[in-house]
Amino acid sequence: MTVSTNDLTIRPITGPGELDLFSRLPYTLNTELADDLAHGRRRPSWMWVALDGDRLLARLSWWCRGGDDAPLLLDILDVDDGAGDVDRVGVAGLLLRTASAATLAEGANPPEYLRYVSAAWREDPAERRAVEERMAAVEGEGGSLLVERLRLEWTPGGAAPRPGDRLRFRPVRDDAELLGLTARVLEGTLDAHHWGDLAHRSAEQIAADQYAEEFERYTTPRGWWRIATLPDGGPVGFVLPARNDYHPVIAYIGVLPEHRGHGYVDEILAEGTRVLAEQGVDRIRAATDIGNTPMAAAFRRAGYTTLNAVVDMTWR
Repeated sequence: MTVSTNDLTIRPITGPGELDLFSRLPYTLNTELADDLAHGRRRPSWMWVALDGDRLLARLSWWCRGGDDAPLLLDILDVDDGAGDVDRVGVAGLLLRTASAATLAEGANPPEYLRYVSAAWREDPAERRAVEERMAAVEGEGGSLLVERLRLEWTPGGAAPRPGDRLRFRPVRDDAELLGLTARVLEGTLDAHHWGDLAHRSAEQIAADQYAEEFERYTTPRGWWRIATLPDGGPVGFVLPARNDYHPVIAYIGVLPEHRGHGYVDEILAEGTRVLAEQGVDRIRAATDIGNTPMAAAFRRAGYTTLNAVVDMTWR
């Protein structure tokens, strides 16, 4: 017998007491849910379930940074992959449509959808089916694939990395310097998010927004941030070591267009990694687009390994 979507109960969870219900479907983010709720990165009203009686068929959750008032990302959209008596894509799409209508501001562009997957997810038939069904549900509600990204990790394995002797490193002088350099590195960028942004806004506007929405929010010392220069003081690029809500990270790294192709990214990444390693961290996380092969190769040369990949879909 096929379960009808008309028979489903679709609602947000009532609070932390229903986390066990919400966590019945397996996913890598389940272990973070309680802490996210406690610190305001998730809210019960943003965590929805689709129930057939007491059977959990699907769920979703939006996420935000601590202190935000609105969802920033849709990072959980799950359906019971073993449910053969339902239209899994249809259930996930109905859940997304119902929850979005009740949660998101009318007329607003929905938050990006992220799905953490294995780096070789297309080679595993079961995982491929699961990922493609979730993507189909998002596409049915107007979303489309923007990019796939790699999530990377460095762990201590001896002495902290050291940059070579071609560059000098100093702290960022002021906000204006960092804003100017950020705008300059957007020229010729291989970052898919910035491709789309540059079609509608100037590099200066994008840099200002990224500073306000990301860089400025890091609570770790700005003294960790480094400008890379030639011996004569001319800037080559910069790196922003930081810590987000979960991990130490290479938050941003960039090389100015006129200095690309000379291997400077290796020295700049080594400096950023060194700064964090000397804080005694047990890991450093980073991410880059799969299509940004020069940056992915630089991370590999620096000893970063691939944790997994991320499918990133948007409603642009």
